[in-house]
Amino acid sequence: MKQIIKLSHLLSFAAACLFSAFVIAQTPEAWPTRPITMVVPFPPGGVADAVGRPVAEALSRSLGQSVIVENKPGAGGGIGMSSVAKAKPDGYTILMALSSISIIPEADKVVGREQSFQLNQLKPIARFTADPTVLVVRAYSPWKDYKSFIAAMRANPGKYNFGSSGNYGTMHVPMEMLKASEKFYMVHIPYTGAGPAIVGLLGGQVDAIATGPSSIVQQIKAGKVRALAHWGDGRLASMPEVPSFKEMGIKIEFSQWAGLFVPSTTPDYITNKLRDAAKQAANDERVRSVINGAGSPIQYMDAPEFKVYWDKESSQMGDVVRKIGKVE
Repeated sequence: MKQIIKLSHLLSFAAACLFSAFVIAQTPEAWPTRPITMVVPFPPGGVADAVGRPVAEALSRSLGQSVIVENKPGAGGGIGMSSVAKAKPDGYTILMALSSISIIPEADKVVGREQSFQLNQLKPIARFTADPTVLVVRAYSPWKDYKSFIAAMRANPGKYNFGSSGNYGTMHVPMEMLKASEKFYMVHIPYTGAGPAIVGLLGGQVDAIATGPSSIVQQIKAGKVRALAHWGDGRLASMPEVPSFKEMGIKIEFSQWAGLFVPSTTPDYITNKLRDAAKQAANDERVRSVINGAGSPIQYMDAPEFKVYWDKESSQMGDVVRKIGKVE
């Protein structure tokens, strides 16, 4: 009888411990209790990856759990973005997206395909960088400046091509804006991300690309590629000798930003912790050193400001995509 009573006590104690552990795991203060996956919807070597990896390390330090980067490329970022939009809203799947997130849903409509995700399925946490794309050619190309480049494009429609991270991505849209404004034609060669597109440029498979400074500045410094112009408002600190289209009288602008998102129904206690951790990451000296060194200075926005910025840009990019029209 005593043994039965002792066993009963042990079972009761074990059940109480399990229940307590379950309750603790469910309390807001306990999150996160296991590793977090940061989806980067492009291959390694691009802007999202260059920003995502140092930020993931900083988030790990702040949250006390590993933040593991998972590259999930395809469809100009749409595959990875969709996977997070439809993920369980428990904070364990987060997204480091580029500004193409504002473009893809409208592009799906224009092309006539099923929408991979909708903007209201995602909630912004923080913006980390925001840089204009830069028009780049190989160092041994015949074009020493934008004037010679545009003259060649207009004289030889369809002879030259440009690479991008995919249809309607952040490397494709600015080039379509330039083509429409300057009235010339180049063949579009879509890749699965900025990294492969840069390899295509270096290898001579494409003649030009438009990409963010952080993914190309080292190649510029190494003398492998040449920047001709950029889609910004003024000169860039990382390449002050490169003019903007705006200062050349070409009225186009495009910013390639990187920001953190979660599924839209993620509870506030999780998003607030992520916001705090993101702010710490943006001010982390190791993060700033890596990202600034890549030619893309931190331009942090917290969630409320970022949401206003994103809403405005999404509306503008929707107009741009409709003007571009269907791209096969």
